Amino acid sequence: MYNESGVIAKTAKTLSDYMDAHFSDYEILFADDGSTDGCGDRVRELHLPHVKVVGGLPNRGKGHAVRLAMTAADGDIRIFTDADLAYGTDVISRIVSTFEQTGADMVIGSRTLDKDGYAGYTTMRRVASKLYLRILASVGGFALSDSQCGCKAYSGAAAKAIFDRCTVDGFAFDFETILWANKLGYRIAEMPVRVLCHGESKIHMVSDSLRMLMDLYHIKKRIRAEK
Repeated sequence: MYNESGVIAKTAKTLSDYMDAHFSDYEILFADDGSTDGCGDRVRELHLPHVKVVGGLPNRGKGHAVRLAMTAADGDIRIFTDADLAYGTDVISRIVSTFEQTGADMVIGSRTLDKDGYAGYTTMRRVASKLYLRILASVGGFALSDSQCGCKAYSGAAAKAIFDRCTVDGFAFDFETILWANKLGYRIAEMPVRVLCHGESKIHMVSDSLRMLMDLYHIKKRIRAEK
């Protein structure tokens, strides 16, 4: 979460209620990416069971926040999603089922695989997003349909092995986890998802896209050099 005080209390309650209703053993970690609006305190003051906040100042980027939470987590399955619950809560049970059905080590949500995955997007934004994802997949050298979906999950063992090796703090961390998963021989499954809540994006399309492409180049070079 980054300056999400307007929605974070609702998110925490919604997630807690959902997990209580569907799982007997769980934890919810809110990774604070250097927020300055007190959203971490908004979560803590709710005193919800199984819920804690990790991270804090300074702001370092989504990659750092996700990495921090993934390495602090204890779960056999570790899922990350955006603070506005863009993909809803039912996606959690679907991810668990996908792990059970496929035997995968990593599950990636894909808006492209769901016919309504881009519902609510303007035509221009939908076309631009799909074209951009194809370019990234081509540059990255993988065949996944939606590498940038903000809903991914890992087995506990895969999360530890992958995130212990990750160093990218920015948005390109998604590529880094995928490339490490491939390097380490982990099985990846894709699962259709759709965006249910269109929150304000914190991505600057041109500058962040160029930075991600540069980061991807350096990530590939570094991982190829690993024995």
